[in-house]
Amino acid sequence: MDTATPLNVIVDNITEMTRLFTDVALGEGLAPLLVLAGMALVVFSLAVFGVLTLGAIGSLFSSTSS
Repeated sequence: MDTATPLNVIVDNITEMTRLFTDVALGEGLAPLLVLAGMALVVFSLAVFGVLTLGAIGSLFSSTSS
């Protein structure tokens, strides 16, 4: 039985995922456009939820009362 630390498994998975995404992004047809569209959706949603989270944290510490 091969024993590997979880960190080694995570690093191996990340390097393999990077290689696979690179192969797809450099592929033919619409694949590069689909990768870019997916990346744009993820970045946009992370930005929106990040701003909402920062606003919620900021409202916890604000001294204004309604």
